[in-house]
Amino acid sequence: MLSLQTKGEDLMQPTEQQQPTATHETLSNELLLDMYRSMILVRHFDRRAVHLQRTGRLGTYAPLEGQEAAQVGCGYALDKRDWLFPTYREHGVSIVHGLPMSTIFLYWNGRPEGCVPPEGVNIFPVSVPIATQVPHAVGAAWASKLKGEDVVSVGFLGDGATSEGDFHEAMNFAGVFKLPVIIFCQNNGFAISVPLSKQTAVETLAEKAAGYGVEGVRVDGNDLLAVYETVKKAADKARRGEGPTFIEAVTYRYGSHTTADDHTRYREASEVEEWKAKDPIDRVKKILIERGVWSEEQDLAEWAKVDGDVQAAIDEMQATPSVAHDRLFDYAYAELPQDLIEQRDEVRRLYGNGGAK
Repeated sequence: MLSLQTKGEDLMQPTEQQQPTATHETLSNELLLDMYRSMILVRHFDRRAVHLQRTGRLGTYAPLEGQEAAQVGCGYALDKRDWLFPTYREHGVSIVHGLPMSTIFLYWNGRPEGCVPPEGVNIFPVSVPIATQVPHAVGAAWASKLKGEDVVSVGFLGDGATSEGDFHEAMNFAGVFKLPVIIFCQNNGFAISVPLSKQTAVETLAEKAAGYGVEGVRVDGNDLLAVYETVKKAADKARRGEGPTFIEAVTYRYGSHTTADDHTRYREASEVEEWKAKDPIDRVKKILIERGVWSEEQDLAEWAKVDGDVQAAIDEMQATPSVAHDRLFDYAYAELPQDLIEQRDEVRRLYGNGGAK
């Protein structure tokens, strides 16, 4: 875990690979291997999703490559009964928490089925507006506290969302009522093209938590085990009724903010390569090889296995029946106004009854 006294501008540079800590040593090989396999799965899923978007089979997509340790470490530290409130980039933690990859693909394919998790998978739909999911997480945590449930809510956000009013209102409410909530910020250095230095004048995002009476913790978001330990500690604290935690996981996205963005216009290639040299997956792989429980041959076999798993999810998405175009008009109003009635009828004339195509 990194100290709150660390300079913000320094931490946004790649850190040296950390040696395994006591936490690394006490985690079983079985758990560490499971987490590592999940990181490989998440990365391959992400790369395939980008390819699908580029070939016209998905809509605009938000890549996460480079942030696997933050998401997988967080996911494993939580219980299945906990509630997640994601942004548009939480594919990794969602997979770990039980959301099928095919459901995630369906969401980015524009299907309403992509917003419906299976029964028992406690994840709210993707939130595209910035920071609006944080008050939702805090509200759910308040409900859990009032009902006496042993449940933690986790609201995810990026560094740019800490400039939004919803973030501040949620933090204040969480602090006042000492709610069982974790606000988990993946600080990847940029809010689209806006660097952290343009977002805030403070040295760290974590220190903002003190203004609301909330514990703030800053962690190396590219260290899988450091994230796991930090989130586990925050979740245990929340279950004991000791209130919320704001976690700033410092990480880096290798690609663009979304597939509609071009990160080469605002970042130097050398900066990206510096961070790739400290890749979170490579860091775990090194530990496993040093423990003698993993090999290059096993690594190649695992990448081949996840390719089949991801392809199966793609096949399931593509086998889902097309959505009628006129379904777009079903859920905005109880009674459609005249101008939308005319638009709906035009869609039906263009595409036939129901508008499926």
